[in-house]
Amino acid sequence: MKESKQRSILKAVSWRIIATSTTFILAYWVFKGSGCEDVLQKSSLVAGLELFLKLIIYYFHERLWLRISFGKMRRGFQADE
Repeated sequence: MKESKQRSILKAVSWRIIATSTTFILAYWVFKGSGCEDVLQKSSLVAGLELFLKLIIYYFHERLWLRISFGKMRRGFQADE
């Protein structure tokens, strides 16, 4: 019951699109509400930095959890057991 590295990468990228969009909207709302100048530029900077940093962290988090057997269930018997 293993996942390929490509699958982990695709999951990380799809999640980062959702999460970074949320971060951008939140940062935009906070900066706009505070009367800050260059709201769009600052929100984009926050979202961009968050995107790359958390993408890398999520990938390693996902790969670590693949090594942990807690909560994994097997389906029937496998031939090589």
